[in-house]
Amino acid sequence: MKTDEVHKMKDEELTVEANRLRHELYELRSQAVTEKLENPRQLRHMRRDIARLLTEARSRQIAAAANTAEA
Repeated sequence: MKTDEVHKMKDEELTVEANRLRHELYELRSQAVTEKLENPRQLRHMRRDIARLLTEARSRQIAAAANTAEA
């Protein structure tokens, strides 16, 4: 997932996508314990995608709080 894609998402889409990726990460971790993964780097990429989504959501929260504080 690219940063540009994350910036274009709406707030609701960010939370839905983060939850979906968390569930997939859980499934990958379970698979890693029980059997060998095809691509072990999937875990790293998924964690970073989740971090991108959460960072964007948090930056939007901070910007909204700053806008309401100024008004």
